[in-house]
Amino acid sequence: MKPRTKDNTAAKPAGLRKAAIAKLVQSPHRDIDDEAKSRAHGGVQSLGRAFSILEEVARHRDGIGLADVSKLVGLHNSTTFHLAKTLVSLGYLRQEKDSKRYRIGRPLFALAASALDEIEMVNVATPILEDMSRETGESGHFAVRMGDAVVVIARTAGPGAFQLTDRVGVVRPAHCTALGKIILASLRPDQLTRFLERVELKPSTTKSITEAPVLLREIAEIKRTGIAFDDGEYNAEVRCIAVPVMDFTGQTIGALGISGPVWRMTNQALQAHAKAVRATANRLSVEFGAKGLVKPA
Repeated sequence: MKPRTKDNTAAKPAGLRKAAIAKLVQSPHRDIDDEAKSRAHGGVQSLGRAFSILEEVARHRDGIGLADVSKLVGLHNSTTFHLAKTLVSLGYLRQEKDSKRYRIGRPLFALAASALDEIEMVNVATPILEDMSRETGESGHFAVRMGDAVVVIARTAGPGAFQLTDRVGVVRPAHCTALGKIILASLRPDQLTRFLERVELKPSTTKSITEAPVLLREIAEIKRTGIAFDDGEYNAEVRCIAVPVMDFTGQTIGALGISGPVWRMTNQALQAHAKAVRATANRLSVEFGAKGLVKPA
């Protein structure tokens, strides 16, 4: 039997003894705010570390090994490995089978390209929208899909009175806006089915479409005619028309349209403006590389 070791608690300095006792008697129930702060801090810390790893890998065009990454970002190998493993599973990093070196994954390039594309879209679309607004006297909009909604990334105001004041970046529901219905009409049948399963068709006005069969019939008509209307469905005082904008692949990448007050956007005015809106969408599509279209002089 081993002799019992002498308790040396008394030999500890008073400050250390107090700290040890305080730790022993600490309440096991942490304050909920403390827990939230801890989780938030941990999440931010993990994000920061993950981005540091991405940045270091991006700096090495020939790839980089785990040990070198760990050294450069100042993390233990095991921590770097787990973060890198997550990034690989998401596709933002890829690891070579033979050398085990890490490289940047394709989704990261896609994200960067998307950001640049959106900026370029705005730069290309804005002067074209301005021409349309001058011709029609109404506010022009160019929107792209954002999840189950649409977001306006470029807008212009016409010379007429009572112009709409929607700002760039405003998000609108897809089912009750002309811009949104154009985007919905571009979806594959299975994508549209999933959209209707996910999204509640909430009314914005008494004219909003709230039933899936009615929306499906309207989308079928939009596919046939290539133009969508919003007759006070999102804003009871506003009417809109929109058409698709295509890219070099022939796919719909956005929707272009005009909006105006109902007393000015009469049925006759809508029909008259439709030609200008289609021509503008044609012009913008050509700028985005769409083929089979004649670029206006």
